[in-house]
Amino acid sequence: MGNFKKPILKILKWVGIVVVSILFLMFIIPLLFPGTISEQVKIFANKRLAGKLDFKKTHLTFFRHFPSLTVSVDELILRGSKPFQQDTLLAAKEVAAGINLKSLIFDNEIRINEIYVTDAFANVLVNSKGQANYNVYVASPATTPKDTSGKGTSIKLDLIKFRNWHVRYNDRPAAVSLDAKGLDYTGKGGLSEDIFDLKTDLDIDLLDFSLNRIYYAQQKSLHADLITRINTNALTFVLKKNELRINDLPLKFTGFVSILKDGYDLDIKAASENTTIRDMISVLPPQYLDWAKDTKLEGKSDLFFALKGQFSEPRKIKPDFKARLFVQDGTVSSAKAPVPMNNLNVDLNIDLPALDPEQLGLDLKKLNFDLGGKNTFRAAVKTKGLSEMTVNANLKGAVNLQTLDQALGLKDLEVRGLMDADIKANGVFNMDKKLFPKANGYLKLRNGWLKTSSYPNPITNINLTANIKNTDGTFRSLGVDINPFKFDFEGNPVFINVSLQDFEDLLYKVRAQGVLNIGKIYQVFAKKGLDVSGLVKADLSLNGRLSYATTGQYSKLDNKGTLNLKNIKATTSYLPKSFYLKEGNFEFENEKMWFRKFNATYGKSDFALNGYLLNTINYFVERKGTLHGNFASNSNYILVDEFMALKSGDNKDQSLAIEYAKAENPKSSGVIIVPKNLDVSLTVNAKKVGFKGLEINQLNGQAAVTGGQIFLKNTAFNLIGSRMNIDARYKDETPLTSNFDIAFKVQDFNVQRAYKEIDMVRELATSAKDVTGIVSLDYKLKGDFNENMMPIYPSLEGGGVVNLRDVAVKNLKMLSVIGDNVGADAFNNPDMKGVNISTQIKNNLIHIDEFKFKVSVLRPSISGTTSLNGLLDILVKVGLPPAGWISIPVAVIGTAENPKIKFFSRTGQGILTAIYNRKINKVIRGEKRDVKKSGSEQRQLKRAQEKKAEAAEKQVKRNVQG
Repeated sequence: MGNFKKPILKILKWVGIVVVSILFLMFIIPLLFPGTISEQVKIFANKRLAGKLDFKKTHLTFFRHFPSLTVSVDELILRGSKPFQQDTLLAAKEVAAGINLKSLIFDNEIRINEIYVTDAFANVLVNSKGQANYNVYVASPATTPKDTSGKGTSIKLDLIKFRNWHVRYNDRPAAVSLDAKGLDYTGKGGLSEDIFDLKTDLDIDLLDFSLNRIYYAQQKSLHADLITRINTNALTFVLKKNELRINDLPLKFTGFVSILKDGYDLDIKAASENTTIRDMISVLPPQYLDWAKDTKLEGKSDLFFALKGQFSEPRKIKPDFKARLFVQDGTVSSAKAPVPMNNLNVDLNIDLPALDPEQLGLDLKKLNFDLGGKNTFRAAVKTKGLSEMTVNANLKGAVNLQTLDQALGLKDLEVRGLMDADIKANGVFNMDKKLFPKANGYLKLRNGWLKTSSYPNPITNINLTANIKNTDGTFRSLGVDINPFKFDFEGNPVFINVSLQDFEDLLYKVRAQGVLNIGKIYQVFAKKGLDVSGLVKADLSLNGRLSYATTGQYSKLDNKGTLNLKNIKATTSYLPKSFYLKEGNFEFENEKMWFRKFNATYGKSDFALNGYLLNTINYFVERKGTLHGNFASNSNYILVDEFMALKSGDNKDQSLAIEYAKAENPKSSGVIIVPKNLDVSLTVNAKKVGFKGLEINQLNGQAAVTGGQIFLKNTAFNLIGSRMNIDARYKDETPLTSNFDIAFKVQDFNVQRAYKEIDMVRELATSAKDVTGIVSLDYKLKGDFNENMMPIYPSLEGGGVVNLRDVAVKNLKMLSVIGDNVGADAFNNPDMKGVNISTQIKNNLIHIDEFKFKVSVLRPSISGTTSLNGLLDILVKVGLPPAGWISIPVAVIGTAENPKIKFFSRTGQGILTAIYNRKINKVIRGEKRDVKKSGSEQRQLKRAQEKKAEAAEKQVKRNVQG
């Protein structure tokens, strides 16, 4: 026994020594190396990151991720790369790197083999220009000498752990959005090897995924157990074991992904086999899940999809996509259902070669269900193509909607009525070729009744009989009859009768009569966020053919009746606020829809219209119709600023382009977007107009909105106490840019008031601060507006004449310097009354034609070039008595604030033009001094600049004339 105890005690002794030594090392190593670790983090950040990295402090410890020795960075914030320097790319409570202890102690080398990131927020963004915020890693220069010392920092990962991440991904060009909360990820494997198996364990508490603002996953949980064979040499990923669970729906993946030089090579198959209908429904949007909890759901379901082929944007090739949904022997029944929905069977196949919608194939082989007795529904639909679609469809069923409602157990909706449908269609649909499948069928609804939980009263007596028939597969033989569609709501009956024949040249007969409370209808269908209390009253009879209006055969039309609207709100995709129609009384008279009374507001702006729209029926029927019309518009006040696309407002349904522009330019107003489908003439009268702080009064003139542009003709208004007349043209390019042409004349305006109140005057006429009195102006300009609808000055082109009718010019520095050198104080107060100054503007330079004025007995003249930033290249010729025939040339250079002169010199110092790219609305280079060219070369360049400016002035005149 004693012989046995001795080795045991010896072993325990050595084990104790080892344990104590390890514990000692665990405490002492962080004390020996902390400076080295922190220094390495800073060196890496400075040399390898394009985004700014901030953190509070670093730790070197065994105890945070025992037993690994880790360097931990607390409260890390990494900013994005240009142009996202102010935005957070990654924020984490802790980022830790596990360090190979042997390399640290014996090789004096930091070798990272584990990564831990805890409580993190990752915000990944690709903006509308395709710029990504994650390009923060700066690669080592190719010319960097190879490190032969073997020391430094290297990364050979075996383990990655992410805990409690919130990941937000937004790819705006692709219109893809992903938001994952509560993300935990563990990846294991020899990540530094050429070929290795990556074992992945992924959990997400809440996942949202949308494409083009349509959510395909919302508030879903996800679990993934994956093994992926990764070949870093061939950049190939083989899916060996890939099990995914979205809520209750399991998915298994197989196949591979290879990264090519210009894209990807894919062969991925996914399946969810032998699952139940309840599993399948668990991936539906959240609002359906409560319903599913209280509903009996039985039956089998299978889901398959595959993606195979190469994806390459440069080569314009994409993979093939196939999918199949199969539901067998399904049953859906609520607790109160007298009869369940039985024999629910679905067999749907989707084929999308090369991800090309034009080749889309849908094959709904069957969609069947029974509700007992004669309540059955059967459907089979097969289509191929999109613009030209082959169709073979057969739908037949008779369903008691109350029985269906009770079987499904819908909580917020009650429906009743008998629906009967029998429709067959076979052939080709093509709008351009005017083809429509041969068809025959009907849809009937009798004694319908609809009530929702959001409104106490139902829509009753819903009756609909609709028939469709096409005998030869063309638009000409297509006929649709709705006789009648009627219902009662809140004691008001609504009746609509429609007959549409020959869709090649539509023959229409429509009768509509009734009163509809739009506000209460919106409440019935629980449209949130809308404050609508509108009323629609109609008594219409429309009879005719489309061609009668387009060919001027108005006498054959028989369109008549009235349409009255009150308190209606309407939004568009391009304006930030809602239009509010207080009252609109419309009368149909053959080809015209008269606006007998129209009072509307938009924000602080108000409009009263009187006039007509032409051929409105054609507009609503045609695919790319244009509304034509002629109106008189009267307003008390129009605030132009609130029409700018990026301004704040109550409209939540603006276009994606505007939504993205707002997110990327939160401090910008955007420009005004002009509708492309209008051709309307307006006689405009507005008592007051506000624009960028300017107050315009008594505006009247002619306007036109056509082809996505606004034209103003013979338009006059009061500005800074003077009457201004303009012709103008305006067109938007994007939500952030637009272009304009304007020709304006203004008589007798106060120079100092203009200089103080109008930004453009201060920019274009800096010398106006030294001028008092009255001038007149006749000028033409074209240019671009920036993201705040302010002129981009290097884009301006044009020219005109300024008449100094009654002015006093005092202490103009350019002239005062000359006076100081010749001892003539009169240069501080020259006589310029009645002088006409002709100038042209282009590329941020103003070219001044020669003009003469008086300084005591002298007759000076001025010509040359100045820039909007104040650079001078001016020639002053001082004409001597008696008549100024003999003159002394003086070259004036420098700047407007610090002019420099050269007597007896005609050669100044040239100015190179600014370079502006009109296609991308960007200033490539500002104007600058030309220091290399000779005097002769500079004069030639100046003459060329002046000719281009003169040509630009003539072009503006042509543009504003339309």
